[in-house]
Amino acid sequence: MASNLLKGTMILTIGLLLSRILGVLYVIPFYQIVGEEYIALYQYAYTPYSIMLAIAVSGVPIAVSKFVSKYNSQGDYATGRKLVKSSMLLMGVTGFLGFLILYFLADPIAHLIIKDDEAVFSVNDVASVIRFVSFAVIVVPVMSLVRGFFQGYQHMTPTAISQLWEQIVRILFVLVGGFFVVYVFNGTEKTAVSFAVFAAFLGAIAGLVVLVWYWKKLKPEFNNLLTTSGKISSDVSLTNIYKEMLIYTVPFALVGVINPLFQFIDMITFNNAMSVIGIGGDISNTLLGMLNYTTHKLVMIPVMLATGFSMTLIPLITSYYAKQDFVQVRKALDQSFQILLFLTVPAAMGISVLADEFYLVFYEASETGATVLAHYAPVAILFALYPVTTAILQGIDRQKLIILNLLLGILTKLILNTPLIKAFETDGAIIATACGYLVAIGLNLFAIRKTLHYKSNMVVRRVMLIIIVNVIMLVLVFLVKLGFGQFMTIDTKLEGLLAIIVCAGIGAVFYAFVTLRLGLAQKLFGERLTRFTKKIGF
Repeated sequence: MASNLLKGTMILTIGLLLSRILGVLYVIPFYQIVGEEYIALYQYAYTPYSIMLAIAVSGVPIAVSKFVSKYNSQGDYATGRKLVKSSMLLMGVTGFLGFLILYFLADPIAHLIIKDDEAVFSVNDVASVIRFVSFAVIVVPVMSLVRGFFQGYQHMTPTAISQLWEQIVRILFVLVGGFFVVYVFNGTEKTAVSFAVFAAFLGAIAGLVVLVWYWKKLKPEFNNLLTTSGKISSDVSLTNIYKEMLIYTVPFALVGVINPLFQFIDMITFNNAMSVIGIGGDISNTLLGMLNYTTHKLVMIPVMLATGFSMTLIPLITSYYAKQDFVQVRKALDQSFQILLFLTVPAAMGISVLADEFYLVFYEASETGATVLAHYAPVAILFALYPVTTAILQGIDRQKLIILNLLLGILTKLILNTPLIKAFETDGAIIATACGYLVAIGLNLFAIRKTLHYKSNMVVRRVMLIIIVNVIMLVLVFLVKLGFGQFMTIDTKLEGLLAIIVCAGIGAVFYAFVTLRLGLAQKLFGERLTRFTKKIGF
């Protein structure tokens, strides 16, 4: 179990990590091409697109992997194949309808986001970029269906590789297109942003092509399992298949929408709340761009691990839960919570401590931007915990609780956002986001404990140990940062990068040394690490 969880997670995590790295690194040249104020316009398009995508397909890969894994564990490979064959057309129609909805609702959405008398962007500017990004919705549903099918067979590589190629192609068109528009054809930054958001469609096409290649490669294996199982046709009706899929998909469609929906709440409330306290126009737009795009890009890096865990946990927990093997279910929970926090806490807190250097390297020297990043980065721990706790509830068939807890979290954000922004400006939006996630995660954990009678003092002790080691490590990193500043004034991107490498490197070495010496890392990552550490004297 442990090896399957770690292997699947590592494959997805590596793919997601590379994808995240590319998704952050491309911002450096793109930021230079379009400038700080036009970053907000880019985000105005992507947030509604992310919401539509989440509603249309975000639950599909996980739901399909759960469905396929469930029936495969029973030796019924025919039902999963039946689902994929019958759903191809349905997903195509879903994608086209999603495109039409987003395309024709671009104007009303733009009116919610921005006012006609705004100095920087008009309603038409925002509506235009929303229409350009809407084309990507056509392709993604079919791609999500195929990814979920592969994951149900514990094949995580196709998902990881297709996501990576999707990102590579998208970024190439974003940067090359933006460069040619602005510097070769002397076009406007608004045109460059429109081309950049349209690149999401081109990237999706590339991801789909990769999945088709893997389908042809793995089809003999799928056919062999189908024939050797002795069950060529499925006894489950299409009506029951779609009913079960709907039960699986709806909760995770809502789960996938939580982050972009929180961003959308910021988009429709931030500028108004800031104008009430006398901060409007260009300043408000810039701060919103920092919150929802520039800092958010960096904050989401540690979260990619949670995505890998949730994708891997669903089929595993579903399989064990279907067999009523609660011992293995609890072991999976123990391992997941510990490894997740072991990796995400130092990453999130490290970004917070080195916020000035990170913002300089990726964007430019900005005291305001660095402050927003420093305050926002710890929320990444909550961003990482949420999908894992919901994945667990999904795996044990508690879909209604997922929806209820999610809605309560969103309601918390909606109620607190405007008053907190008026009181604390950008920090208010961050606090409201943290409160919303804390409500949803707390309720998820309560439901997991009640359903599975899950309580692990061992996990609590190890989490406390992880926190203590991180506090010591962060103090060390902060002192190294102060010492580094005595020898060099950090004014350029190269100097900022050098400071990050030195400070983060020392922190990582210290963290690895202490956790290995305590035996914590060996207990979390299994026999292979234990054998390696014994060779080097740990």
